[in-house]
Parts: sequence; C-alpha cells; structure tokens
Amino acid sequence: MDKGLHFTICVITAVLLLRESSQAGERKDAEVLAAPKSTGSDSRGAAEGLPTLTVTTILEDPYVMVRGAELEGYCMDLLAALAGMLRFQYRVKVVGDGQYGAVAAGGNWTGMIGEVLRREADIAVAPLTVTSAREEVVSFTTPFLQTGIGILLRKDTASQDMSFFHFLSPFSKETWTALLFAYLLTCFCLFLVARLSPCEWNEPKNEENHFTFLNCLWFGAGALALQGATPRPQALSVRGIAVVWWLFTLALLAAYIANFTALLSSGSEQLPIQTFEDLVKQRNLEFGTLEGSSTFYYFKNSKNPTHQMIYEYMEKRREHVLVKTYQEAVQRVMDSNYAFIGESISQDLAAARHCNLIRAPEVIGARGFGIATTHASPWTKPLSIAVLKLRESGDLDYLRNKWWESSCLRQSRDRWGPLELPALGGLFLTLGIGLALGVIAALAELSSSSRRTAAHAKKSCCSVFTEEICTRLRIKETARQSQDTSGKGNA
Repeated sequence: MDKGLHFTICVITAVLLLRESSQAGERKDAEVLAAPKSTGSDSRGAAEGLPTLTVTTILEDPYVMVRGAELEGYCMDLLAALAGMLRFQYRVKVVGDGQYGAVAAGGNWTGMIGEVLRREADIAVAPLTVTSAREEVVSFTTPFLQTGIGILLRKDTASQDMSFFHFLSPFSKETWTALLFAYLLTCFCLFLVARLSPCEWNEPKNEENHFTFLNCLWFGAGALALQGATPRPQALSVRGIAVVWWLFTLALLAAYIANFTALLSSGSEQLPIQTFEDLVKQRNLEFGTLEGSSTFYYFKNSKNPTHQMIYEYMEKRREHVLVKTYQEAVQRVMDSNYAFIGESISQDLAAARHCNLIRAPEVIGARGFGIATTHASPWTKPLSIAVLKLRESGDLDYLRNKWWESSCLRQSRDRWGPLELPALGGLFLTLGIGLALGVIAALAELSSSSRRTAAHAKKSCCSVFTEEICTRLRIKETARQSQDTSGKGNA
C-alpha cells in the first residue's frame, strides 16, 4: 500500500514539473518571436552574444537602397543570408566619401577600401570589383557576382537609321544584279526556243507567234509574282524552261520573305555601336566612366590600342566625360548624347529599369564582385565558403532574378507589333511610281489613238482627245441614267 502511494506521488510530481517546463519554453519562444527586428542587426544574435561586424557599403541601386528608415537591396539580402549561416550580427554604415576605393594622390586609399584599411569597418559588402591593386592591400572573398565592362547607350541615339528602301535589304546588290540578269536571260531563252520549236510555232509565214519578247518579259514577271500569265506554252521545251523558272522564283521568294521578316523583327536591335572599336570610330556620342573606378584604371593599364585610345579620350576630357556616381551616369545617358562605360551587370539593370536604354553586345574584362576584408581578418575564408554554398544552393541566382526583374517585359513584347512605315516606304514609293506610269501610258495610248482619228476626220487633235476623255468618263453615268429610266418604265 505504501509503495503504491509513493509511486502515485512520484508520477504526479513528474507531470507537474513537465507542465511547468513546457509553459516556460512557450513563454521564451513567444518572447523571441515578438522581439523587434532592427535594420542591420540580428535580435537572436544580440541575445546570444554573437560577434558584431561593422559593414561599410555604398548606395547603388539595386545593391543598397534607402527605403524609409531602412536599407534594402541585393547586398542587404546577401549580408542577412551570410549572417544567418556564420552566426554574427552586423551594423551597416554607408561609406563617407561615396567612393568605391582608389589610390589618392598621397598614396592613401579612398572609399570603402580605405575604411577597411583604417579599421573603420570590418568588411565591405557592395558591388566592389576585385582588382589586383585592391587585392594587394585587402583580401577578397569568392566573387558573389560575375560581371564585365560594357557600353550603355540610349536607343534613339544608338539605333541605326532605317533606309527608305529597306525592302531591298534582304538581298545584296550582287544578288539583285544576278536576279535581273537571270530574268532577262530566261525571257530571251523563252523567246528563242518558242521561235525554234515547231510545236510552238508551226507555220511561221501564216501564224502569229504569241511569244514575242515583250510577252516573254510579262510571262517571267508573272512567275516572279506567283501569278499565271499568258501566253501559255505548248511545246515541251518551252514548258521545261517555264518550270525551271517557276522553281527558281519559288525558292527565291521563300528566301526573300524569310530574310525580310528577320530584318523587320530585329530592326530595333541593330546597333551601329557593337564593340568598343565602333565607339572610338564614331563622333556623335561622348563616352566616359566613373571617376576613380576600376573601369577607368582598366583602360589606363591596358595595352590594347583601342583601350588606350579610350583612356586618352577620357583623360583629356575628364572634367566633362567622367561622372561621380552611377545614377549621374544613367541620367546623362538618358538626357544627352552620351555613352557610359561601366559594369555590364549594372548596365543590364539600367536597361531593365529604363526601357529606352540598351547595352551594346561586347563585354570585356571579365571580373567579379567580392567582399573586402583586411589581410589578417579571420572572416575571409568563412565568408568565401558561405558564398560558395549560397551559389551551389541557387540562392545567389534567386537574388539576381529578384533584384534584376525587368519592368520592360510588356513593352518588349509590344515591340513586335505593327510595322513602321519607313521600313516599307520604298515599296509604297515604287507602287506609286508604277501607278503613275500606268496612267501616263494610258494617256499616251489615248493620245496616239486621238491623233489618228483626228487625221482621218480632219479635226483638231485636242478637240478629239477631249471628246474621247469626256466620252470615256461618262460611260458609267450614261449607264446609270439608262438603268434609272428602265426602272421607272417597269414601275
């Protein structure tokens, strides 16, 4: 009996203790979940005494941006992911001089590199390009973004003017010349064979040959337009030449339609400035880069003749073509005839946000953005490993797609809409000229007939010509009056 009572008391005591510990755990979890999250810090890290790192960065869309009282962007998301993996808290500060980092006149470093060297910041998380000069004074992690040097242009200044006779563009001049020669040669062969073949022209003395040279020209033109035209061939030799010409024109028209469609659909993407060499040769656009940036020193140290010409141009006009910030560069491209040379990945963002901007195809100087630390920092290797893990898990691609989402997607789809008139202007002009020539030819034929009639009737040529025109123009009116008269009579 005593043993049973003792066992019951132990069970009740254990249940009470487990219930109390469960309630205490729930209160602790509620406190953690309800704890406020402040910008640039980890509330759980503060509670657990994790190390705090001072992070220097620079304001640049979309890497770091001010939204109200907080900072957000690609680098802020990256920093939060790294802090969660490596268990540290951080405090973010914007670089004081607004520079990335370059050697000043006295040999000191400016920008974020200078703050890391002076121990004003532990790490620099920003679109900071890894270069040999910077690597000598600081350490970089594995790059979290790959980029290069590109050319940012405004579409209306970079677009190629569409020729008024753009419909001739699918074929070269040589091809059009060969086509004209083939057309004339085929028509001459039809004319010659139709005269030589007894099946086509049996009695030359009494029978008229319908395949005159003019009729042959009309027959060949009808095949080019995929239309049947008289006269119709009877002889096997003439039919053989006609079939060969039909097959030739069918293949030719298929190639023309395919090439013309491709040219029209890609006309807005044709840029006269495709490479840096094209940029140097032109004289309509000024070009420059960020002052003191790694891009500027890339061209300064390059041995490529074209790159040297670009550096000399920017050095001579540095007060006018070099810009202070990336935002200034984008605005200048939009407002004036200016081409900005800079990081291709940032230019892709500008083209995604501003639909009237475009980046030239050529990208040089492949490089990457890395996190800068001091040489003696214990965080360099852990940060590199964490960046690699984020890349392998696809988190870096997710961040890339998140912050580089284009607002021009709808407009890019609408661009393949109605064709612009300049592309077909020459074709319409040709049609107008043909119609005008047809009217002039008709008047000439009527004038010739009027002269013959005037000669027989011994009347004035002008009076006969006028009567002919009035008579021919009143045909429909006379017919309408006769129909009205017959209708009234039936009623």
